[in-house]
Amino acid sequence: MGWELPVVLIGILVIISLVLIGVEKLLGNESEKAITINGELKIPVKGEDTVLNTLAAEKIFLPSACGGKATCGFCKFKLIGADGNILPTEEPFISEEERLDGIRLSCQVKVKGDMDIEIPRELMTAKEYVTTITSIEDLTHDIKLVRFKLIDPDHIDFLPGQYIQLKVPGIDVIRAYSIASNPKIKDELELIIRLVPKGAATSFVFRALELKDKVIITGPYGDFYLREDSNRDIICIAGGSGKAPIRSILSVLADQGMTRKVKYFFGAKTKKDLYYTEEFRELEKEFPNFQYIPALSEPLPDDEWDGDVGLITEIVDKYTGDLSQAEAYLCGSPGMINACIKVLKDHDIEEENILFDSF
Repeated sequence: MGWELPVVLIGILVIISLVLIGVEKLLGNESEKAITINGELKIPVKGEDTVLNTLAAEKIFLPSACGGKATCGFCKFKLIGADGNILPTEEPFISEEERLDGIRLSCQVKVKGDMDIEIPRELMTAKEYVTTITSIEDLTHDIKLVRFKLIDPDHIDFLPGQYIQLKVPGIDVIRAYSIASNPKIKDELELIIRLVPKGAATSFVFRALELKDKVIITGPYGDFYLREDSNRDIICIAGGSGKAPIRSILSVLADQGMTRKVKYFFGAKTKKDLYYTEEFRELEKEFPNFQYIPALSEPLPDDEWDGDVGLITEIVDKYTGDLSQAEAYLCGSPGMINACIKVLKDHDIEEENILFDSF
């Protein structure tokens, strides 16, 4: 009898395990499923990962500035046949109209069965790139310019104003950064990165990143880019590292001869937070249509600042008139973006002509 009881228990455990495996298969966790994208591309799927990760495994990269933590709201897709229910984590990012249209966050939806989805066609061209660091330059006390040489693939096509996502080596962190360089330079990218206290990605860049390091990026992403087919006057507004996409946009406008009138407002706290001032002053000398207007919100006595003082919204209000025929490009914090949109609307700009990225 001594040996019979263990044998019986082992037999029972084996039967339970087999039953659980059978149930799991019936529920579809191990069975093969498929995602059909835009009614054309069909991807076989095993397991039960998120839509975001499942697509990434197939080299289809949706934007996700937070790395799939449901804090940015960038990774939206349309789930065909959705019932309108969304998770609490999705609610801050999905409007009632989007919910009814089946819009979801791909980082929050798991592939539990066959799915038909729609994603913007331009995202199908985003790629993963292996790069190497060729330059790291201090622009201010807390902002660096980092230059990436593309290795595989060895070139990238992007529009002025778009962004890429950087994968921090060794940890599961992905962050979005606007491209600061001219799109005509296809084998390199420049990013302007500002140190965020306790930020995993920026701490890595400031304390660990070295020349010749290999870094993975994906992109390009974003519908914030220069509308080159427009002839409207332009208002640019940025603060901090938000100068990056504006610098890319201005480089293209300069190549075109700056035929459109452009006012560029840049907000900083003190003089030590300003950078590339000489570069934009030279642009003013070369192109009469361009005006650079930096402003300090809290200049120090030692700054000996003789320029504009105040919040950037106050300075924009001061130097702009009727904007009904203008378009605006904004890059900064969500709070700054919202405040600037209000001021621009007070000057009669059309809402569809306000373009922005807020990271």
